[in-house]
Amino acid sequence: MRPSGRVADALRPLTLTPGIARHAEGSCLIRMGHTEVLCAASVEGRVPPFLRGSGQGWVTAEYGMLPRATHTRGEREAARGKQSGRTQEIQRLIGRSLRAVVDRKAMGEMSVTLDCDVLNADGGTRCAAITGAYVALALAFRHLRKMNVLARDPLTGQVAAVSCGLAGGVPVLDLDYEEDSSADADANFVLTDAGGLVELQATAERAPFSEAQFTALLALARTGTAALFAAQLACLDAAG
Repeated sequence: MRPSGRVADALRPLTLTPGIARHAEGSCLIRMGHTEVLCAASVEGRVPPFLRGSGQGWVTAEYGMLPRATHTRGEREAARGKQSGRTQEIQRLIGRSLRAVVDRKAMGEMSVTLDCDVLNADGGTRCAAITGAYVALALAFRHLRKMNVLARDPLTGQVAAVSCGLAGGVPVLDLDYEEDSSADADANFVLTDAGGLVELQATAERAPFSEAQFTALLALARTGTAALFAAQLACLDAAG
């Protein structure tokens, strides 16, 4: 039995709440178990210098954790004057994941920044951020279409992410912190609703794992992201 009491292929309780950040063009609060991430999309009518004159837009992300998102207070990165390597790696991952399902030519020369702030962390924060940021981005594009800024939706599909791991040699879905901290192996899967693989991050924490075990983790990830895709659509439908 898993510490949470879940079966191997069960996600943690999931909620997606749209419109949390009232001033943002699109926003979503995602809760996966005790992990909570606020995702807000901000639109600017300009692009980075390397894209000027290209007719293409840009989608990027920033990620951070509140000081008491974890068991002990973490120092604000702004107080240190620089971001950690972990923070930079995660926000680049979020940006890459979202750009995988965006037709940037359909955006024109505008930028959308997704701010993903972890309110409470209990494992899987990067995966929750990607899944929630997709909803915030979709709502921002919807707003721009209503304002006649965009002629068509730049989204080409959905993207979501979920963690999987080997706990006691058994493949399990959506690890919380207790499982993640003691797993034999852990992996993050970023997938599209069309079945595409955007990014796979897998690490053996103890002994190497087999290809068959990795295939089992991927199968679990597909099960989990299918539920996440359905939840994203339900959230967007509820947002009107």
